[in-house]
Amino acid sequence: MGVLFVDGNQAVAMGAIYAGCTFFAAYPITPASTLLEAMLKALPARGGIVLQGEDEIASIGYCLGASMAGMKTMTATSGPGVSLYSENVSFAIAGEIPIVIVNVMRQGPSTGSATRGADGDIQFMRWGCSGGLPLIVLAPTDVRDCFTLTVHAFNLAERFRCPVFLASNKEIGMTYETLDMDTVEKPPLIDRASHTSGSFLPFQVDTGQDVPAFLAIGGPTLVRQTSSTHGPDGYITADPSLIQVGVERLQRKIEAKVSSFTYYDLQEMKDARILLVAYGITARAARAAAEVLFRDRGTPSSLLVLKTLWPVPERVLLTAAEKVDRVLVLEMNLGQYVYEVRRVLAAKRVDFYGKMSGQLITPAEIVREVLRG
Repeated sequence: MGVLFVDGNQAVAMGAIYAGCTFFAAYPITPASTLLEAMLKALPARGGIVLQGEDEIASIGYCLGASMAGMKTMTATSGPGVSLYSENVSFAIAGEIPIVIVNVMRQGPSTGSATRGADGDIQFMRWGCSGGLPLIVLAPTDVRDCFTLTVHAFNLAERFRCPVFLASNKEIGMTYETLDMDTVEKPPLIDRASHTSGSFLPFQVDTGQDVPAFLAIGGPTLVRQTSSTHGPDGYITADPSLIQVGVERLQRKIEAKVSSFTYYDLQEMKDARILLVAYGITARAARAAAEVLFRDRGTPSSLLVLKTLWPVPERVLLTAAEKVDRVLVLEMNLGQYVYEVRRVLAAKRVDFYGKMSGQLITPAEIVREVLRG
């Protein structure tokens, strides 16, 4: 395909199609609307289905139904839309339904500013549904990440049978950049494991496994699906031992494997005494700030760019901060992920700089915060 000039939302659409997405549903909302437009142009021509739901709740519901029928599905929203997704995200966790959810974040709270970016949903994506069980959140920094992390998101949704968020924002989703399709990373594709023989129980796992095999609803074998607490057979249960085993498995299947899907960039500088931690669009300002600090001030600063946000990649944080005295967390909000960094790096000095004004954090602001000491 060569070199293309695309925005982040278009790159996500391209990644979804490469990953085998066959169903997309969404309700228009800025700045996620251009992703709906991109999928509408590209997916039906390849035999896929695109629906504009009557609202956000219907849109994600369509995706869950299509996923239960065996399709790879994706939806996209922003701002108040992700709040409306909450109940169905919980359903996807409980029912082990694969889905990719693109959250093109904008300035909040509530309706906020449709044309201003922010990263105000970082904690909400992890905790904004009932039960508190884990899901996966990946965060791109540019169009290359938008393509590659979307492919990873589909693979992870299929592998673990769970919802996976892509934490984009307005600045990433609507900024045009060149994308060299000949050099961009294209991960091998993964499909959910299907039941092949013997009796079928919809939530039964094999010995040593935590993810049940899949059969599509509507086939020759009866498949039960429920969002209520259930046993391996899919029937509602009030048995405390079955409930405990079930929720522990839902937690373990993701958290025990986080090292296998921890994506990050670590730029270590010799003799650095400070570590910058950033994600999303702010990571690009942090990279520029690190260059200025070393070139103009003689202050080496290491940089950790997190692309897996949830579950928290604790081992990566501990390793990256091992040789520094100070950690500076940078976020386009009033402080959210910094609390996870402080929890993991309890023995370190962890400072925070952020703002939520609809403006980007600049390299000059980061340099100022580093030199403030």
